Amino acid sequence: MDLRTALKQGQKLLDDAGVSAPRLTAEVLLCHALGKEKVYLYAHPEEELPELAWIHYGRYLHERMQGKPTQYITRHQEFYGRDFHVSSAVLIPRPETEHLVETALRLAPRAACAIDLGCGSGAIGISYALESGARTILSDLSLPALHVARGNAARLGADTPLHQADFASALRGLSVDLILCNPPYVPQDDESILQREIREHEPSLALYGGKTGVEPYRVVVAQARFALRPGGWLLGELGYQGLAAVRALVDDADWEALEVVHDLAGWPRVLAARRASP
Repeated sequence: MDLRTALKQGQKLLDDAGVSAPRLTAEVLLCHALGKEKVYLYAHPEEELPELAWIHYGRYLHERMQGKPTQYITRHQEFYGRDFHVSSAVLIPRPETEHLVETALRLAPRAACAIDLGCGSGAIGISYALESGARTILSDLSLPALHVARGNAARLGADTPLHQADFASALRGLSVDLILCNPPYVPQDDESILQREIREHEPSLALYGGKTGVEPYRVVVAQARFALRPGGWLLGELGYQGLAAVRALVDDADWEALEVVHDLAGWPRVLAARRASP
C-alpha cells in the first residue's frame, strides 16, 4: 500500500466513524506512524508504507475511532508556539488557554515569583516562565501530571520548581506576585453533555469543579488573599457561564483592577484581579 492510498483509506475510516476533521487526523496519525513531517506525505505519495508503520497506523486509527483524542495517541500538543508532551494524566492544552498566558505577560511581565496551580502538562507555567524569565512554580496534586510537567520543563529549558499539593493548598506559606490557574470548572452534572473524547479520556480530577464548577475558585481566592503580595495578580481561566459567580468572589476591598478577557469566540475566558495595596 502506498502513502496516498493509506491516507485515503484512513480518512474514510475516520469519516465513517464520525470523527471530526478526518483528513487532517489521518495525516497526523500517518505522519506519527512514519516518524515524518506532513510534507513528506505529499512529496512521496507513491512510496510504499513500511510494514511496521502500517501496523502502527492501523492501531492509531482504531484508537481514534474508539474516541481516544489524537493528542493522547501522538503524545504531542502545540501550545504558545511550543511542542508539549501530553498523556492521559493531564488535560490537553487548548488554544483558548493561551489567552491566560497573554494576559499574564501583559499585566505582570516582570513578576519575581509566580505559581501555576494545577499545572497539568505545565503548558501555562512553562510558557509564562520562558516568555517572562520569571521564577515560576508548577504545582499539582497528581504525581503522574508532575512527571509530564517535569519532562516538558527539562526539554524546553524552563527553570520551574515543582511542588505536589492539593490545588490551592500549594499557596500556604508562599509570597508570590502572580497566581495562574486553569482550575477544574466543569459542573459535575454536566458530565453527560461533554464530548466523548473529554468525558472518557481526560482526567476527571482536572475537569470537574464540584456541583457548580465554582468551588475550586472559592478556595483559590481564600488562599490568594494571603499568598499574593500587594499589587500581585490572580489570573484564572473561566468556565462556561462562570464569570458572574467567580467575579463575585473578588468583589470586595481586598481586590482592585478587575479585568475580563474574552476569547476569539466572544466568551469570557480569563478573569484577572489585582491584590489591593494597603
